[in-house]
Amino acid sequence: MNSPLKRVALACLLMFGLLMLNVNYLQGVRADDLRADSRNVRNFFDRYEVERGRITAGDKVLAESVDTGSNDFRFERRYPEGKVYAPITGFFAPESESNIELAENSLLNGTSADLLIRRSIDLFTAKQTKGANVDLTINPKAQEAAYKALGASGKKGALVAIEPKTGAILAMVSIPTYDPNLLSKANKDEVNKASKKLETDKDQPLLNRAIRRTYPPGSTFKVVTMAAYLESDDTLGPQSQVDAPQLLDLPNTTADLPNSGGAACGSGRVTLSFALERSCNTPFGKIAMDLGYDAINDQARKFGIGGDALAVPMPVAPSDFGPEEDKAALAQASIGQRSNQMTPLQMAMIAAGIANNGVVMKPYLVNKIADSEGGEIESADPEEFTTAISEDTARKLQEMMINVVNNGTANAAQIPGVTVAGKTGTAETAEGRDPHAWFISFAPAEDPKVALALMVESGSAGDDASGGHTAAPIAKSVMEAVLGR
Repeated sequence: MNSPLKRVALACLLMFGLLMLNVNYLQGVRADDLRADSRNVRNFFDRYEVERGRITAGDKVLAESVDTGSNDFRFERRYPEGKVYAPITGFFAPESESNIELAENSLLNGTSADLLIRRSIDLFTAKQTKGANVDLTINPKAQEAAYKALGASGKKGALVAIEPKTGAILAMVSIPTYDPNLLSKANKDEVNKASKKLETDKDQPLLNRAIRRTYPPGSTFKVVTMAAYLESDDTLGPQSQVDAPQLLDLPNTTADLPNSGGAACGSGRVTLSFALERSCNTPFGKIAMDLGYDAINDQARKFGIGGDALAVPMPVAPSDFGPEEDKAALAQASIGQRSNQMTPLQMAMIAAGIANNGVVMKPYLVNKIADSEGGEIESADPEEFTTAISEDTARKLQEMMINVVNNGTANAAQIPGVTVAGKTGTAETAEGRDPHAWFISFAPAEDPKVALALMVESGSAGDDASGGHTAAPIAKSVMEAVLGR
């Protein structure tokens, strides 16, 4: 071979070598960066080329992909009743997704390994691959009743309703909410503008308060303190007597613990049932100091507080009883104050555990998943989460919580012909605003079909009775919806 040909061959070999190096560099090193580059419109159009599966709750469609007929993008996500279900469905935006849209994304967009057979059949039959359909456990009547009632209060807040025997989530509402349709358009500029407005809103409409934020639970936590006390001695019961001073002397501090408004609690010594009915603070503070931190904290953990991370399938913010401090702090934490922080979901789990004779079922939102032709991929399999208390203790707490509704601070939750059990709560806030109003409940008490927790931000005038007036009627409307009343 002569010299010119050698030089040409060497140059060609060198160029092929550089080309191979460049291809490997782009595909192996820079692939993720290029894929995420905002100038890469290919991925943008690819996201809207797939017909994502539906998100449903029984016969009600919560999210679906609609054929736009556009040459640029094929399908657009629509949410027929967006605001009502947004805390659950989330949104599918040009470059992101949230909540169920995120948690079940690979199934909804058809890329999951569970859909391999379906994709293979579609390829063989020349059908366009579609995503799987996700059916939720949500009861639309309960969800819509909760959204309407909580929204009418004019307050921020959240509600979670659970089926006690299975853990299926029947309703999950967070107010204020947002319209996911504004974030699902195939127009980055419009979506970014809408997203920025929502993200900078001081009321945080994108925040799912039911599972992603914790609050002091106030007197609703007294059922946990009562559970620890009953578990410590099986001879105790609703009619057992307990000290109930007007003011409880807390050690090493001048800030003693009063009852709401400084009122007396009976004659100074009352039954456990009376203490819960009237939501007296001093007997519960004394019980906690007598039992000690470990007993209350251990009981809280048995209800799932402070344990392993929970997902439903969206991740849930951890609830926490608080660190061990002194006895004064323990007394305050035992009535739902101090460092005690709970999500509404966690308080619903506590109510459901008591209703279910002491067994807390693992909460879940997904009922079943099916491919585009209706073939089942997976279905819910209820499982026990914890055994929080004995059946005997559960029955004692059930009796006392029924008395709270019939004779105590929660009579606004009464439903004619239905035995309702519940506990009100009022939680002081560090911000100096009106206290939060809480209510936990279940019904029918003898065969529970629904348990719930409701929190209304700044919804109380400062005592458990007013908290019951604010929160209990909202909870009542949801229970009636589930029970078909």
